[in-house]
Amino acid sequence: MKTTINTPSKTYDIIIDKLPKLNFDRKVAVITNHKIAGLHINYLTNNLSAKELHIITLPDGEEYKNWQNIEFILDRLFDAKFDRNSLLIAFGGGVVGDMTGFAASIFLRGVDFIQIPTTLLAMVDSSVGGKTGINNKYGKNLIGSFYQPNAVYIDTHFLSTLPKREFAAGMAEIIKMAVMFDKDFFEKIKNNSISLEEMIKRAVELKADVVNQDEKEKGIRSVLNYGHTFGHVIENLTNYKTFLHGEAVAIGMVMANELSKILGYLSENEAEEIKQVLKKNNLPIDFKIENIEEFYNHFFLDKKTSNNKIKFIIPEKIGKYKIIDDIDKNIILKVLKKFEK
Repeated sequence: MKTTINTPSKTYDIIIDKLPKLNFDRKVAVITNHKIAGLHINYLTNNLSAKELHIITLPDGEEYKNWQNIEFILDRLFDAKFDRNSLLIAFGGGVVGDMTGFAASIFLRGVDFIQIPTTLLAMVDSSVGGKTGINNKYGKNLIGSFYQPNAVYIDTHFLSTLPKREFAAGMAEIIKMAVMFDKDFFEKIKNNSISLEEMIKRAVELKADVVNQDEKEKGIRSVLNYGHTFGHVIENLTNYKTFLHGEAVAIGMVMANELSKILGYLSENEAEEIKQVLKKNNLPIDFKIENIEEFYNHFFLDKKTSNNKIKFIIPEKIGKYKIIDDIDKNIILKVLKKFEK
């Protein structure tokens, strides 16, 4: 299966199939982490040939998505005398993909890269659409760029070794897409009447359609942040060590649904339906907030906040979204109090 991303900056294909033979007459650096290298590097290199091949291995974990490791990548490229004709390959989950894309965007003012995602979350979300970046003490992905890959290769072979929590984290992003854009898709997930390959295909199609309309998140692409406004605060407050990204997004979806209910949009039944689908897919649905004011103030560190207005993405109903940015603080605090410790 092939889906095409067609943006003003680049057109490229997302291939969902067994990894093909990749041959490059140029220097190639594979950026990965220790865990993925140990499990799958042979599978990749057996399908990859290059004029000169380098493997750059990073530590595994969201806490390593920082400037220090970007500089590590860049230093290795300079040491190996990479040039503007060279290629980077992101081989891993969302952290590796975001960092490789960011490194590619700033090395010599931009070199080519491709995405070979190895987690479900990266396959359906972070590898598609050209968002790159790193975290800092102020929040998640606050430093980065929009920089499209040359191609994305999605091979479900890599999911055979994926831990259950990581798989569930990917399901959160799939459920997010269904709730925002496709009620029939949501029903199929709820009723277990869709295969994994079909789920990946549909999620990628939905995201590709959004990115094609809005490459740099000036409008509809912000809808992909359903669950993320709350979820990013949760990740930041827990130092990115308690929850996987998809787990935090799942809790964030539940919080966004509470906001939608209070505003009179989402029904109690639909909110419960979403919650049960998240729960059935082994995702957390609750978080205990220790300090509500602290949680609220963290919203203003989010890159989606503008003119001191917090942008929230909520479901109006399953399959239909609403973007709001004029919510009274007291209403937001009312939502947060439902999760108070």
